[in-house]
Amino acid sequence: MRKLLLAAILFPFLTMTAAGQSQSTGSVAGFVIDSETEEPVPFAYIHLEEINRTGTTDRHGYFKIHNVPEGRYSLYVHRIGYSSKTQRVEIEGGEETNLTLELSPTVLTGESIEVVADADQLGGANLEHASIKVTGAQLRRNLGTTLSETLANQPGFDQRTMGAAPARPVIRGLGDERVLILQDGERTGDVSGASPDHSVTVDPMGADEIEIARGPAALAYGSNAIGGVINVVRNQIANNKPSSINGTATVQGASVNTGISAAGRVSIPKNDFVYNVDVNGRYGDNYRSPSGTIDNSGYLTTNNAVGVSYIRPWGYSGLAASTFISNYGIPPDPEGGHANGVDVEMQKYQVESRSEFLINDHFFKMIESGISYRYYHHSEFESAEIIGTEYKQNSANINLKGTHRSLWFFNDGVVGIWGEFQDYQVLDRFNINANNYSASAFTIQEADFGPLHIEVGARFDAVLAKPDRENPDSRIGHIRQREFYSLASSATAIYNLGAGFSIGSTFLHSFRAPSIEELYSQGPHIAAYSFEIGNPDLDPERGLAKELFVRFRKSNANFELTGYHNGFKNYIYPRNTGRQNIFFPRLNDYQYESVGAEIYGLEGMMEFQLTSNLTLNSSASFTVGRRDVSDDEMESGDFDSDTTPLPMIPPFSFKTGLTYVSGPFQVGANVRHSFKQDRLAEFESVTDAYTLLGANAEYRLNSSGGYLHTFSIQANNILDETYQNHLSRLKDVFPEPGRNISLLYRLYF
Repeated sequence: MRKLLLAAILFPFLTMTAAGQSQSTGSVAGFVIDSETEEPVPFAYIHLEEINRTGTTDRHGYFKIHNVPEGRYSLYVHRIGYSSKTQRVEIEGGEETNLTLELSPTVLTGESIEVVADADQLGGANLEHASIKVTGAQLRRNLGTTLSETLANQPGFDQRTMGAAPARPVIRGLGDERVLILQDGERTGDVSGASPDHSVTVDPMGADEIEIARGPAALAYGSNAIGGVINVVRNQIANNKPSSINGTATVQGASVNTGISAAGRVSIPKNDFVYNVDVNGRYGDNYRSPSGTIDNSGYLTTNNAVGVSYIRPWGYSGLAASTFISNYGIPPDPEGGHANGVDVEMQKYQVESRSEFLINDHFFKMIESGISYRYYHHSEFESAEIIGTEYKQNSANINLKGTHRSLWFFNDGVVGIWGEFQDYQVLDRFNINANNYSASAFTIQEADFGPLHIEVGARFDAVLAKPDRENPDSRIGHIRQREFYSLASSATAIYNLGAGFSIGSTFLHSFRAPSIEELYSQGPHIAAYSFEIGNPDLDPERGLAKELFVRFRKSNANFELTGYHNGFKNYIYPRNTGRQNIFFPRLNDYQYESVGAEIYGLEGMMEFQLTSNLTLNSSASFTVGRRDVSDDEMESGDFDSDTTPLPMIPPFSFKTGLTYVSGPFQVGANVRHSFKQDRLAEFESVTDAYTLLGANAEYRLNSSGGYLHTFSIQANNILDETYQNHLSRLKDVFPEPGRNISLLYRLYF
């Protein structure tokens, strides 16, 4: 551990010598103004999409982004209350490009945008070609306790829950290890993908933006993310020097659990250094449902970070350290699992470094390097003194990525290598102790042929799962070392039809090696109400994802419709056998199995400006998941078809709403309806249809001191409807939260 920590500290300075001669760079600076009043727009978020450069306008609407290599870039500008804007800029070495950017006030509420590259669209800690960005007012309006709650209103998104704190995003019916969650481009190092009772160690309150990427862009971060990659951008290691001290302060309260959250962030420039400090904390008591208070559903969480970055004409190098500490409860199941509930105590400590070097080379123009180390530990208390299951994980990542110039008919692209080490332990009555080694090489390239934009990507993975000892006579099979090798690939094509219309298609061939839990589990997991049985003979999961979409983007309307199909060979999942465990009769056996499967569906969204002040927005998602039935199952007589539904597939749902905007004030109402889910896997229960009514309002105030104040109120489940989430392990025991009024105040300074 000491060696890894030392490496994380020294890595930026050691790699600095490899940068070579710095290439000629320029800068881009200017003012952001209101197109109607020509007044400066403070606190606008600036992002050079092709490289890792972000900034914020100061109180006078001024911004400057340093150390930009020569070339053409897409400059993305966002500010709440205005239409987001992307403008092409040309950077010349040794020169400062000056701009005046005009933002138009808008009544459209959706701030998720499609990024379609013209060229050079690769590089940086932010995700390349993010298909969705959640920023500004939309991020605050949907801000929840967890990342999944914050994203739940996006088309195709649902959340797997098991109480208030343990929740994880599900995209188009795909979750767990098939959705990769990152923070500032780095893996989180937690075990949230292993079980529904484990929470994600990322708090959305401190996010500048949240990006979601699919297709070739996802291959820069993993070959298993067939569902997508979610990146929470906090910029803990600064990549650009601000002109002055700036930051935010946030307070949020919720009525459903008497919850209170507070967060603060400040960025301090000093000579060639930038210091970032992030602090936040959350508290929530037991939440209330229409049928009463849900015992043992509270939480107490804090997530803090400090970072320092050294910024010079050759690039930047920085170091950050962070902590995530959380105590939360799993509600009790009177009829099984644990009658008193389970208390989880979780800690994560992380140190990371990231560097970028601008180099004068005929092929490469920028090299990025990073290293991170995380210690994760959580204990599941069955009583005040008895620990039922304990998880420990030490993990380290290292990556090296180069952005290169044009190659053949491709525009600038990226090549990289990535490695990860995991020391993983599960301490219970049977114990798991194993190491996992992963190494990858990847490339992402793109080309433009007039109105046609093409992206392609490939990633080679080698994975080694090594238990501490071999056991050929284990109850679950021959526990032994396993090795997996595979090539994943993806391609996207987008054609601009003109007049705001575009069509496109994405193909992704994914590879996922079985996880340590899927291979070697063999013990009770009281918090998840299951006895988990691994399978050391599992083969890798392989998927082929296809999607076809049509999009329309105009200043007064947005529309998107997507059809998708994901076919799997060796789809790995924990199957509820319906069998009581012989050692723990209160728990059912959940056996990890691999089967042929498919998940397909449709999703759509629409936003239309009805009048100068009123907009209509709607979204809908429909997903079907099925698996093959084995010959043995057919012979049992329990199945009358060669396919049967997969478990935990969300029902068809839609949401529609109206929003009225007048200057800095907006108010809206929405209705969400989820249909009955009766396409059921074995031992699943029907989830009834439900309708939820919500409302929200926001007011923005620019004070005389140049500060921006935002006040938001959100009401969910106004009619106090009793309903169940089909993706919750608790749905047969407890309903979801009742009426909730949430207040949020944020100060930008």
